Amino acid sequence: MANKTKGGGSLLRYLGVRLLLIFPTVLILVTMVFLIMRTIGDPITAALGGKLSNAELAIRITAAGYDRPILIQYFEYLGQVFTGNFGSTLTTNKPITDLLATYGMATLELVIYALIVAFLVGIPLGMLAAKKRDTGTDAGLRLFAILAYATPVFFVGLLLKLVFAVAWPILPVSGRASINTELAITLMDNPSGIYLVDAIRLGNGQMVLDVLSHAILPGLALGLLTAGIFLRLVRTNMIGTLNTDYVEAARSRGVRESRLVTHHALRPALIPIITVIGMQLAVLLGGAVLTETTFEWKGLGFQLAQYLTARDYVAVQGIVALLAVIVALTNFLVDVIVALVDPRVKF
Repeated sequence: MANKTKGGGSLLRYLGVRLLLIFPTVLILVTMVFLIMRTIGDPITAALGGKLSNAELAIRITAAGYDRPILIQYFEYLGQVFTGNFGSTLTTNKPITDLLATYGMATLELVIYALIVAFLVGIPLGMLAAKKRDTGTDAGLRLFAILAYATPVFFVGLLLKLVFAVAWPILPVSGRASINTELAITLMDNPSGIYLVDAIRLGNGQMVLDVLSHAILPGLALGLLTAGIFLRLVRTNMIGTLNTDYVEAARSRGVRESRLVTHHALRPALIPIITVIGMQLAVLLGGAVLTETTFEWKGLGFQLAQYLTARDYVAVQGIVALLAVIVALTNFLVDVIVALVDPRVKF
């Protein structure tokens, strides 16, 4: 690994390579989305066929350039994407980037809640599994981790709705907030789009509780998806750390086992979690589509499902491409953080 005297240049070179890798990654993802969307034919016929006459459809197809060779359409679309133009929806004629501003914060808020659940559930249970290695508790927690990751997020959402809307109706199961809270947030000056932040800015404790109560079930449904991964990562790395020489030396000096776990083994075990957060963002965004649809949480995932139903494939293509760019940039930022905090990274 590069030492400190050479680390500056090596780190910049490492980050430069990671930054350059964003472009082929986005190119591959955008190309796949473009080709998949084109397998259904031209988007205008898919979205508006049966609503317009053949003559009107032909005029719109020609105006949009969908009658040109597919290769020309592809390179034109690439040029638009790499200049930040992801197109406009066919059904509402809104720029895709405006959808990010309108609905993206709702999805970001949901992902934050999910990550909080993943940390609060995955890390303590991973520590417990490592401490109780090869016991019944450990086996049960490993089984829980597998089920949490493997169970479809919409199925978990439906189970939560069944429990908390039918058996024990104590939590709201749809929307981001009650009507009164949404109205108050909509009417405030410069709302952030994150309801919890806006409710705090309004200084209304009842609204804060209202927003949090609406967030519990969707945050839990999506967060358990990642909690299973965090649990396994923490368990595996803590077991490895607890068997190292310096931990054995501390144990021989009479250091309590609980202190060994929290002070010596936990911190190294958390570094891999930073590494996988970037990869898990793509999983969470994919799960957000199903979670938002299940709980009527009006974010980008919910809108994506609506555009799929309306066969507005231009909107679908634009939103997916935009999410691909966000995931690629997030992975780059995670690489930067890991390179700075993990001494084992070589560059």
